[in-house]
Amino acid sequence: MAARRPNVLYLHSHDTGRWVQPYGHAIATPRIQRLAEEGLLFRQAFSAAPICSASRAALLTGEYSHTGGMLGLAHRGWQLLDYEHHLLHTLADAGYRTALVGEQHLSATPEVLGYEDVLPVPDTTQEHVAPAAAAWLRDRAGDERPFFLSVGFFETHRELREAPEEEARYVAVPAHLPDTPEVRTDVAAFKRSAAALDVGVGVVLDALAESGAADDTLVVLTTDHGPAFPGAKATLTDRGIGVLLVVRGPGGFTGGRVSDALVSQIDLFPTIVDLLGVERPAWLQGHSLLPHVADASVEVNDAIFAEMTFHAAYEPQRAVRTRRFKYIRRYDDEHVGPVLPNVDDSPSKQILTDAGWAERAIPPEQLYDLHFDPGETVNRVPDPAYETVLAELRERLDRWMEETDDPLRTGHVLPPDGALLNRRHQRSPREPTYVFESGGGI
Repeated sequence: MAARRPNVLYLHSHDTGRWVQPYGHAIATPRIQRLAEEGLLFRQAFSAAPICSASRAALLTGEYSHTGGMLGLAHRGWQLLDYEHHLLHTLADAGYRTALVGEQHLSATPEVLGYEDVLPVPDTTQEHVAPAAAAWLRDRAGDERPFFLSVGFFETHRELREAPEEEARYVAVPAHLPDTPEVRTDVAAFKRSAAALDVGVGVVLDALAESGAADDTLVVLTTDHGPAFPGAKATLTDRGIGVLLVVRGPGGFTGGRVSDALVSQIDLFPTIVDLLGVERPAWLQGHSLLPHVADASVEVNDAIFAEMTFHAAYEPQRAVRTRRFKYIRRYDDEHVGPVLPNVDDSPSKQILTDAGWAERAIPPEQLYDLHFDPGETVNRVPDPAYETVLAELRERLDRWMEETDDPLRTGHVLPPDGALLNRRHQRSPREPTYVFESGGGI
């Protein structure tokens, strides 16, 4: 009799980046810390896009978001070209019971995705999502099929949980933001939300252990992209695409190890199917991490790629990141400053806009030497010492866009009819939107 395949528990948060305890931040997330100490933590993991739907689409289809069609936000009108490319269908065909609770962000309604079980919750905060997931894990006794359970938490998306005034006094402000009382209050609220996320993760993991299935379950904990602060989410900096990624379970994901390998979230789909012994779908563009897990000296990627086309407004850009260098190219000649509707409203954003942020130009090309400039503050494009590196990364990005049939190669990318968009000159995603119709401008 063939051995039973492992379960897969996919835990995912909103807008968290790597701002949790195992990555060295002064943010108490002891349950996530415990998971890291039991599994394998990837310090150089990146999303394929710095926005919600596009990043999740890449992870769950194993293909770049422009390949799969998710170039914007699902609740604003974008869809996958083929929902059968979602990981759940590959696993369902292999005999898995599939279930969803909480956030999913790939379709306007979860029924479109095709999960066998969609657990009803009044909202997607951890107070409702975690108990529902825990109950499902406990109640599935008698079902001999392995399971794929997706548990999506609202945390740490805005609106952040309000923190008491005294908690804001002693927080460390990220280096790219000004250290003001308003920003400290904003960061303290993020910490409160991260602590709530940690509670939800702990509830689900405890239920998994109580069900007796922990040893037979691959647990994947990650987030969609960076935190919703200016200069992070919706940018192709490491602050925008850097993500937490902790994996625990069969296949060598044990022992409290840490990996410095370059990893993209599109690598998770091929890793999971390889571990489970399921045939790889032909569309996968990522690489299995299993060779690296077995031998840390094996690198599966010498570069990762990331993209953004639409968020609340149109802001097309692409990036390639190697271990040492980051190259970003922007493709919108009509708007040279920050596209403020693509930045979530916050006290931190208000501080910058009051100081004239909207008038600050962004270079169409950016090159950063991450060894000397990990904060990505000094653009090396004009520096003749980096001429060779710049040429190589320009060519590499062009080749990737060609190989993946990126629609941005041939000019402006149009949204689908009926998509909701903000104008690029607006200041907030909460300002009035317009409905795109063929032949209209963006």
